[in-house]
Amino acid sequence: MSKRLANLFASPSKEELNACWELCRLNNNMGCWTTWIPTAWALAMVYHAQPQIPGALALMWAAKYFVLCSGIKSLIMTIDDILDHDIDAMVVRTKNRAIPRGAISLDRAWLFFGLQVVLGVCLAQAILDPVSRRFAAAAAPLFVIYPTCKRWMYFAPVTLGLMFTVGVFMGWSTLSLTKQLPYEILVPIYIGGCCWVWTYETIYQHMVKKLFSILAFRFLTMVIQDKVDDVKIGIRSSALLCGRYTIPVCSTTAIAFFGLLTYGGYLNGHSYPFFAGVLLAAVLLMSKLLRTDIECPADCRDFFLQTPLIGQIIVGGFAADAVIARISNGIAL
Repeated sequence: MSKRLANLFASPSKEELNACWELCRLNNNMGCWTTWIPTAWALAMVYHAQPQIPGALALMWAAKYFVLCSGIKSLIMTIDDILDHDIDAMVVRTKNRAIPRGAISLDRAWLFFGLQVVLGVCLAQAILDPVSRRFAAAAAPLFVIYPTCKRWMYFAPVTLGLMFTVGVFMGWSTLSLTKQLPYEILVPIYIGGCCWVWTYETIYQHMVKKLFSILAFRFLTMVIQDKVDDVKIGIRSSALLCGRYTIPVCSTTAIAFFGLLTYGGYLNGHSYPFFAGVLLAAVLLMSKLLRTDIECPADCRDFFLQTPLIGQIIVGGFAADAVIARISNGIAL
């Protein structure tokens, strides 16, 4: 026991440090963007709704949240690899990840995750206001629940959406002078954001499942081969659930996303620049979605990689509308 504890708390080797970098996916900003973008929507919305808020303060909080969202992404990626290490070891695409290949032990990976949690709690306590901290605490259990969802339900993107989109409430609470949350505005945005997550995550899952099949054939090894094999070992996903109806289902969730987003923006008093941003994002997303072949990994990948751009365009619409409104009314930026 004492030897195990000594090994657990020993100084990390260079290989383990590299493994920690891999666990965090610090070379990939996708998770950071998808958690930060809904927060940025809320910051731009409250900046528009409360003209007393200085623009410099809104930008400062946008930068702070980007750092926080990078940490959240790292937490999610780490716990995902820990809880999926048994499945990852069976899959050609993932068997060389840090834990399956033995670059870091499971115990040490848990220790690394724990250190991230402690750092995250300290940062949240130091930076966030009490209301935002409560929303963060409410979403925290989903970090652990989400990686397990594929084992027992087909609706993992719902959990992911609830987790990623909570920044809508946190961003508003952080920047608002009154700390009062207009739920009639934010709840439609939140639900719409969850619909967006369902859309891009379901297409992403089709890409992954198809790659499993291709890699299995290429390497002639017994791994998770396709959607049928996923069912055999108990893996579930929205891609399996939707099947050949994926594009109609995702088109519906995408339309719901843009509709709810537009409704929330309208209630918040946004005008033409915001609606133009939503329209541009909708055209880009829907045109790409309707051309996506779910049996073609490259198509699914291209659709998924467009996700940050869609969110950024909407952030730009929110921000441009707020800035133009202030200039038109003679209010300081």
